[in-house]
Amino acid sequence: MTRSKNAVLAAVIAGTLASVSVVSFAQTTSDQQPSSADKKALKKQAEANKDAAVAQAKADKKKTEAQSEANEAAADAKLKNAKKAD
Repeated sequence: MTRSKNAVLAAVIAGTLASVSVVSFAQTTSDQQPSSADKKALKKQAEANKDAAVAQAKADKKKTEAQSEANEAAADAKLKNAKKAD
């Protein structure tokens, strides 16, 4: 489940970054100043990007911790088996 959650979060981040890039490009190629609605939408998008980045970082941290615990358990099992072999 964690892997699929990470994939979804990565897709969300990629999608939001792509949409921000398109909006940014559209604004730079336009002679008009962005409307207040555009500014508000960009602000909301930036907040969503930040939230997605924080969620991804938390998921990555949790994954790293779980992997570390699994590695430690495997090392303990190997040590225990080695002691039994003696």
